[in-house]
Amino acid sequence: MSSPSGNIRLKSARVAAGYTSQQALADALTESAKDLGIRGLSIGVRQVRRWESANPPWPQPDCQRVLMHLLGQGMESLGFTPPWDAVGASPDRVRRNLITATVAAVGLAAVPAQAASAVQPASVAADFTAVTRSHRRLYWSVAPATLHPSAAAHASLGCALLPETAGRTRKLVAAALAETWMLVGRIEFFDLRDPDRASDTLLRALQAAGEADDSLLGSAILAHTAFIPGWEGRRDDAMERMVAARTYARRGPASAEFEAWLDAVEAECETRCGNSRTALNLIRRAEDTIAAGSGHPHPEWMDWFGPVRLAAFKGNTQLKAGHVPQARTTLLTVLDELSPEEDKQSTVVLGDLAAVEAAAGNPAESCQYAIRALDQLAVTWYATGMDRVREVRKSLAPWQHEPCVRELDDRLYGWATTVSALAR
Repeated sequence: MSSPSGNIRLKSARVAAGYTSQQALADALTESAKDLGIRGLSIGVRQVRRWESANPPWPQPDCQRVLMHLLGQGMESLGFTPPWDAVGASPDRVRRNLITATVAAVGLAAVPAQAASAVQPASVAADFTAVTRSHRRLYWSVAPATLHPSAAAHASLGCALLPETAGRTRKLVAAALAETWMLVGRIEFFDLRDPDRASDTLLRALQAAGEADDSLLGSAILAHTAFIPGWEGRRDDAMERMVAARTYARRGPASAEFEAWLDAVEAECETRCGNSRTALNLIRRAEDTIAAGSGHPHPEWMDWFGPVRLAAFKGNTQLKAGHVPQARTTLLTVLDELSPEEDKQSTVVLGDLAAVEAAAGNPAESCQYAIRALDQLAVTWYATGMDRVREVRKSLAPWQHEPCVRELDDRLYGWATTVSALAR
């Protein structure tokens, strides 16, 4: 919103909410960020002053969340103009309606309008995509708290570039942007265990995939959104999103491993919802799908799944189903076959092996695996791996006075581990 008097909408919303000064709103926003679990966000009066100016800048995603939460209105209602809302050709109507309908079906927001005139050279697509590929590789070795702001900043760059591109260049930038947002969402969900934030980020990824008209990317993003309700035990919501993901995959077309991964995601959700028999059937189907293969190429960006990862899914499901000897065999094979670059996944497998031994009544062996997982977590943090260790510790309650369990407690609640876990 541009006005000689400034952003009247935001000022009116501020006053109506009881914040009579810009400083009062800045303080309230900073406190509200803490309530939403957004760490390290501090909003000063200078920032509020800029937002209430005649040409307010589009706030960063975390600031948007806090503003909407505190003032109870959408960004446009608060007088902000999205960076993609420029005058220009609108996207293909059929594609736009299709994506909008799908997003609405899973309870998300609509896709932003395609913007503006092209001013960037065609080479910008290759340059932007090269950084996206680098972030993809860095994910497996760089600490998530270090990589996250870099990947998020790269996504912000993509949002700025997208309105300045057209044609094939625009599609390539949008696809790379979708992948970047998906990576940021994966970090937020699996590494930092911030599902609310991940949900917002994956929505942005889906919007960018729609701009790229990339059905497989859309399918992958929707499947990732299914993890969020699935891990909370909300089966109906998870399955609805998986239906959408499979629908997009059929338009792909999808490779055999991609189809198998969709089965694995659904199996994970079923396992979390207590349906281990259904999950095991899905995993068997996934194994058959990989064995049969297909003539379709595997997406370059899908570097998080393969036969070994499917076996890791299987071992966890066997464990939850009470098939302890089978789970031990499966998980030991996975641990042997994981590559050195898969340190994050190894913490999950070690945690599951610790759970296997606890279920088998072997506390000493369980603690050994859990300590190995903690050793790796000290090198490569992975919140999902730490969750596994904490679950194991709960299951070791009957042996909590044993020396091996006390040794595990010393490691689990050491100064460095405790401070690190609380900080993250």
